[in-house]
Amino acid sequence: MHPRPDVVAIARRWLGTPYCHQASLAGVGTDCLGLVRGVWRELYGREAEALVPYTRDWAEATGEETLLAAARRHLLEVAAADAAPGAVLVFRYRRGAVAKHAAILATPATMIHAMEGVPVSEVAFSPWWRRRLVAAFAFPAA
Repeated sequence: MHPRPDVVAIARRWLGTPYCHQASLAGVGTDCLGLVRGVWRELYGREAEALVPYTRDWAEATGEETLLAAARRHLLEVAAADAAPGAVLVFRYRRGAVAKHAAILATPATMIHAMEGVPVSEVAFSPWWRRRLVAAFAFPAA
């Protein structure tokens, strides 16, 4: 996978955006999915698909791999070892749990994400996160 500096530049414009469940507006509020949606909109000029409202416990409530399925519908899956800056990373918080968090790889050592309680941040892609990585995806060519 080739690096996508445009994706990283777009995602960095979201830094400091407050966390807000189900939101996706740079500078106003977003959650992890909202960040990926916002980057998608800037790249392609539209939403990837209509979004249905989701609760904070949607993954636990359904047990379905909704986030992974959506990523596979719209993004190009790549081997985690081949993920380059600009890749969308998908995580499970616990072994056996449904994948429920997404981030954008900014550099080989950092990622940009939104987590409850903190604004969008560029943080270390640390061993803790690497152990929880389930899949990596590239944005398709426009």
